[in-house]
Amino acid sequence: MEAPEGLGISQDINDENVTLGREEREEGWLRVKVEESWFTVERRFLRRHSDYFRALFHSGMKESKQEEIHLKDGVHARGFLIALAVCREENPPISEPDELVDAVECAAFLQIAQLVQHLCDIIDSDNCLLLYHAAAIFGLRRVFHSAALFLCDAFNDLKQEAESSISEELLCYAQTLSPASYVAIGTHTPSVEMLNDSFRVVCFLDEKQGEWKHLTNLPTLCSTSMAGVAVLDNRLYIVGGIYGYGKDTVDSSFCYNPESGVWSAFAGPQQPRCDFTLIGHEGQLYAIGGEVQKRIISTAERYDIAKGEWTFIQRAPRPLTSAACAVARRRVFVCFWKPPNTTDIYEYIPLKDEWKLTTTMIRPQSYGHCMVAHRDNLYVMRNGPCDDFLRCLMDCYNITTGQWTAMPGHYINSKGALFTAKIRGDSAFTVKHMLTLEYTIAANVWKPRRQMKGFPKSGSLWTCLLRLPKSGPVTPKLDAEQEIPLSGASEGFVDTTQHL
Repeated sequence: MEAPEGLGISQDINDENVTLGREEREEGWLRVKVEESWFTVERRFLRRHSDYFRALFHSGMKESKQEEIHLKDGVHARGFLIALAVCREENPPISEPDELVDAVECAAFLQIAQLVQHLCDIIDSDNCLLLYHAAAIFGLRRVFHSAALFLCDAFNDLKQEAESSISEELLCYAQTLSPASYVAIGTHTPSVEMLNDSFRVVCFLDEKQGEWKHLTNLPTLCSTSMAGVAVLDNRLYIVGGIYGYGKDTVDSSFCYNPESGVWSAFAGPQQPRCDFTLIGHEGQLYAIGGEVQKRIISTAERYDIAKGEWTFIQRAPRPLTSAACAVARRRVFVCFWKPPNTTDIYEYIPLKDEWKLTTTMIRPQSYGHCMVAHRDNLYVMRNGPCDDFLRCLMDCYNITTGQWTAMPGHYINSKGALFTAKIRGDSAFTVKHMLTLEYTIAANVWKPRRQMKGFPKSGSLWTCLLRLPKSGPVTPKLDAEQEIPLSGASEGFVDTTQHL
């Protein structure tokens, strides 16, 4: 019996874009029988993607030399076919319950890291509970924890279904985790210690009380004005910004750890910049474009968190400032304006260090000012007709189908509230001084769900999501005279801020 069709993958799997040694090039092909289906696959492909096959081929057992192998237990044909498709980056649709369970089973049995990551990427409110339960059965830790975090974030929406479909043990574990909290930061330039500026604060939304509460103070020399702000691995990063009357560029950066409540400093980009786009993705910070001495630039840099190093990467397709960006299914997307009516969305591909035009949106006198991701959709908020920023419009681009959908109606954007949107589960949070508004993301529409108090300080805001300790914000115990070391900060920056 031949392999079943329908997932957009050929029966013969051949990975051609890999440079291998002579021994691996001569390994040849292997016929794999799964249930009643046969798959002809290159050995090097299996070695590359499966820890199970890699160990088998190095074991010296007779099976390692055979031209045919029968996987008798632990793998179904559909799961194996899905695994092959994912390893070839073909993004197969996995929606049926049996397909999801077969994929989890295959990922666990054959130890396929790429399939594990794919399952983590596709977790949503429709499959969260099933993947959570299946991952617990097959011991797939990463999927188990990712599904538990999603359930924790969307517990109010999934509570009834969860209580009737998963065990009490799984339910309790998810509730021991911390949900992502909506965090807001005011826009400020560096201060001086003696001012004790009460406005330079970071706040989080207490959803039970429906109000904003103090999380931490900004470091004295930290600027959030025209800075880059991003979250990576549950750490808040603030990079660059401006200071002083001449709006000079800050060349130091700061990181906040919500688990310890401590700020630490690190060097800024090699090319000091402000008004740029900062993205956190898979252990790296990406600083894209920005402004240098009133000149818009296209250079981009990557900061390796583990190494503590900035390196230049491929330039952006054209100069840009304050570009909207989002990460959807582990893919990085950035909006580029092209007057008078064009918004280009480019994808940056880290493994290839290249930019690729994904799609173009053309709307008269209207551009994408904010972009957020939900599942495999990119939601682009743009100004209304005649530069109307009070009633914004929204368009949805699906990265899987490549189709645009115009969202019906206008969305209230008083003082730029819509541009503070952050996604958690199936909810979108927005905030301004007067109001915090939570939307429910439904098919082709964002529905207002509940209102809470607005941010207690006036001015522009940065927003993000952070997982705070279950016990609440942590106040670090620091000596009164202890200061944050300014790694890489110039003497001019320190001297100027001390004499503001």
